[in-house]
Amino acid sequence: MVSAWTIFWISLRLGVTSFGGPIAHLGYFRDEFVNRRRWLDDETYADIVALSQFAPGPASSQTLYAIGLLKSGFWGGAAAWAGFTLPSALLMLAAAYGLAWAEGDAAQSVIHGLRIVAVAVVAQALWSMANSLCPDRTRAGLALAAAAFLIAAPSAEGQLAVIAAGAVAGALLLKPSVSGGETRFAGAPSRAAGVIAFILFAAIFAGSAIAARLGESAVWDVFDGFYRAGALVFGGGHVVLPLLEEATVGAGLMGESEFLAGYGAAQAVPGPLFTFAAYLGALIPLEGWPAPAVAALCLVALFLPGILLMYAGLPFWGALRGKRGARAVLNGVNAAVVGLLGAALYDPIATSAIGKPADLTLAIAAFGALTVLKLPVLVVVAATVAGAAAPTLIGWSAG
Repeated sequence: MVSAWTIFWISLRLGVTSFGGPIAHLGYFRDEFVNRRRWLDDETYADIVALSQFAPGPASSQTLYAIGLLKSGFWGGAAAWAGFTLPSALLMLAAAYGLAWAEGDAAQSVIHGLRIVAVAVVAQALWSMANSLCPDRTRAGLALAAAAFLIAAPSAEGQLAVIAAGAVAGALLLKPSVSGGETRFAGAPSRAAGVIAFILFAAIFAGSAIAARLGESAVWDVFDGFYRAGALVFGGGHVVLPLLEEATVGAGLMGESEFLAGYGAAQAVPGPLFTFAAYLGALIPLEGWPAPAVAALCLVALFLPGILLMYAGLPFWGALRGKRGARAVLNGVNAAVVGLLGAALYDPIATSAIGKPADLTLAIAAFGALTVLKLPVLVVVAATVAGAAAPTLIGWSAG
């Protein structure tokens, strides 16, 4: 066990440096907690990721929340979420106040360099996880099939289908030789607490909807729209955008141009894309509520369902890990998660970052720096961004 403050500061640093979207975040987390700190092994980490994929909400934030919860209890989970969310939430709040974002060639070069770093980080995570989670031909085949399917038909529904198919294939094709017995994640909440968390999730879902229908306060309309979006979206990240657009633009709370401008700004900041809620909240007019307070309301409403479901699922998910049949299922799911990571490495991470041979050269160099030279991530980030921005800076000098 570690202190909640320690988890907060680690998560805050990750919140400042984790660019590239939820799949890239999982690579950063694995490097931090599996490789460097050895708080988890690869199997446990993959099981947490698999649970976050099954539950609605932001997968990377839920994964980090679960790590904080397991290492330092309730306050550790809260600290992990707050530290990871705070940097991008503040940046999105600043964007709502009219801060100019990503204008000019130099800013675009920096963003492009960060995308190239994400390619290297995810490639490193994919390589390591494939070695540990796909040690035989059956699981390697499952991972390749999952990646091929998602590359051919990318969608949030496809991700869920691949994970479900991995579970079925694991039950049918994999036969773990040893059962670990009835086990649980060290530090997980009790099952009773998990049940209470699920009841609370359902009560808030129903209660906020009823309060919004009664129309006694516009606050409930806003809270219900964001809570419902967080509760119903699978896959996280970009998948939540249509639901948020319905809750804001569709409700007449802002124009489509304002919504899309914030979405563009969200691509340029680190941390979870769900902090887009802070930008939207700051632009929603609520009588008697200052913009930062509305931003905080929307932020909590969007994240809360996924956090409650993660808390509810952990005690039961951990118990399943030790059963022979469940172990076979989870081994299949873990192989599917490797395939999901491989598909995401191709699209959208590599397709959005690699546009010319120089980009590929930088990505390969960053991958080598991480895997062969084992340089710190921050050093690799700085060097790659400098390499991506160098042509622009040289052009300025020449001019």
